[in-house]
Amino acid sequence: MSDVVTFRDATEADVPALVALVQSAYRGEASRAGWTTEADLLDGQRTDPETMRETLRTPGSVLLTVERDRALVACCHITHQAAAETGGSASFGLFAVSPRLQGEGLGKAVLAEAERRAVLEWDVEEMRMQVISVRRDIIAWYERRGYLRSGRTSPFPYGDERFGLPRRSDLAFELLVKTLR
Repeated sequence: MSDVVTFRDATEADVPALVALVQSAYRGEASRAGWTTEADLLDGQRTDPETMRETLRTPGSVLLTVERDRALVACCHITHQAAAETGGSASFGLFAVSPRLQGEGLGKAVLAEAERRAVLEWDVEEMRMQVISVRRDIIAWYERRGYLRSGRTSPFPYGDERFGLPRRSDLAFELLVKTLR
């Protein structure tokens, strides 16, 4: 297997593979092969084909796919958040790396490409993301890449099965922010 990865914008034809990738990285027993699993926090789906199609069609955004040896192995979604006085910020989400490839540096490369694209395409000053606040390992990973905890949280959408079936009652999202320029 080659170590060469290619980045490209997702297409409608990628939807089934993207849904499978995201599900495998976060939910169910297969996700336990990697370190990003949410299997102890949430059951159910992480995304579905219709949500993925909506993401693909979101104006002012890029659903980025990553391929290695012609197989889809990672993805992320970046969205421009305009501000009148500046280039604004971009939001980062729907980040997934195949569990069998986690820990090899691919996630760092995807995050760096997302940041590069956000600055190049929208001239943004910062990247923002929401992370489940009890995911200390994931938050620490982002902190090592320059993201800061804002201390701002928002409630987890309990009762909305599109986000999964919570196994805990203490879930919330925390905003992480990184200055890009």
